[in-house]
Amino acid sequence: MDTQQLSTEAVAQGIAKGQFTASEMLAAYIQRIEGTDAQVNAFTTPCFERAAQEAKAIDQRRARGETLPPLAGVPYAVKNLYDIQGTVTLAGSAVNQTNPPAEADAFLVQQMQAAGAVLVGALNMDEFAYGFTTENTHYGPSHNPHDLSRIAGGSSGGSGAAVAARQVPLSLGSDTNGSIRVPASLCGVWGLKPTFGRLSRRGTYPFVHSIDHLGPFADSLQGLGLAYDALQGVDALDPGCHAKRVEPVSSTLHQGLHGLRIGVLDGYFHDFATAPARQVVQDAAHALGVTQTVSWPEAAMARAAAFIITASEGGQLHLDHLRTQADAMEPLSVDRFIAGALQPAAWYVQAQRFRRVYREKVNALFEDWDVLLTPATPVSANTIGTEWLDLNGQQLPSRAAMGLLTQPISFAGCPVVVAPMWPNGTAGMPIGVQVIAAPWREEAAFRVAHVLSQSGAAGLKKVGF
Repeated sequence: MDTQQLSTEAVAQGIAKGQFTASEMLAAYIQRIEGTDAQVNAFTTPCFERAAQEAKAIDQRRARGETLPPLAGVPYAVKNLYDIQGTVTLAGSAVNQTNPPAEADAFLVQQMQAAGAVLVGALNMDEFAYGFTTENTHYGPSHNPHDLSRIAGGSSGGSGAAVAARQVPLSLGSDTNGSIRVPASLCGVWGLKPTFGRLSRRGTYPFVHSIDHLGPFADSLQGLGLAYDALQGVDALDPGCHAKRVEPVSSTLHQGLHGLRIGVLDGYFHDFATAPARQVVQDAAHALGVTQTVSWPEAAMARAAAFIITASEGGQLHLDHLRTQADAMEPLSVDRFIAGALQPAAWYVQAQRFRRVYREKVNALFEDWDVLLTPATPVSANTIGTEWLDLNGQQLPSRAAMGLLTQPISFAGCPVVVAPMWPNGTAGMPIGVQVIAAPWREEAAFRVAHVLSQSGAAGLKKVGF
């Protein structure tokens, strides 16, 4: 069974109709993982025994004639900062290897299990989620399935690479400053960063409490919607979960663009994009019939404030590690966490004050617009080990520059669907488009993304192995 020929919805429908069993489907994906992961390096902790038990349970339910849940038998994997019962939560770091195994699954893992999805393992990431490339010193870099010499993006690089390589139809990641959107863009898969506070973060290793989001990757937009619907839930035990109700999107994809005011971001988002990144937005706009441009308020200032908050909260969170286990940490992480821990408190307070004003300006922008488009990354994936990026004549640190176009968006908490696009002049490498909606308007982003998918402008491509 060729996993590159399947999609999330095809797997779920085939199992529900009895075309194949969940156990047969799991075996096909495990074979794919075992045959490709030496090249991709997406997985850090396989959970095949657990997966076999979950798949068997789905098959037994079908044999009894039960109505199956929407993701019944669909394999998925999670970034290794999600708690998996009985497994050590690594968060990409060697210092966590001696921690006791998790006593319970993360809330979102529980949600996926309730929807019938089958967990096959944990995935590689940047240490403590602090990075945009998943060039992990401890567990090795994750490789981009479209060109194994290139980065997969980060910090959820294993999550993006696993879906692109068709090792799993779905995966879960986290996004603080772009850690879902960057890998989705560079690996050419669908990704979702929901509204800040939409999904529970209980049972995941934190990075920056003020900005952390969780969300899915998928091999199709329909699959992304099914995963998002499964993940939603009001969690009274997570004070950071602000959702008041579940708002499904998979049933609203076909509503089209009627009533949606769509624009293309200019200014900062044009200046910090290369020609191929600009091209994918133009292609998306053409497919949608969009011509108007829009200016996003104070994007550069928002990125600077996001850096301050990220460094400060991250540095404080890992202060004990810095004092006692710095030698076991990623060298780049140590430097950045120390710098963050040493920042004056006044900087952090001022950055949070600015954020409050900034959110008000962004919310005001969405009084006139429903959905806005911009590239997800300024360039396509660069070669592993690249230190500097030539961005329209400017030499910028490549690891930080990958978040240029994502940080201002997550800082406002807006939901974003990343649509995989394929520009000319990038040697067959993708660059994603961010489909941005107002906070709590995920359905608007999904409706626009659906038109891009149906038009053929966006979608996955096969890899060569």
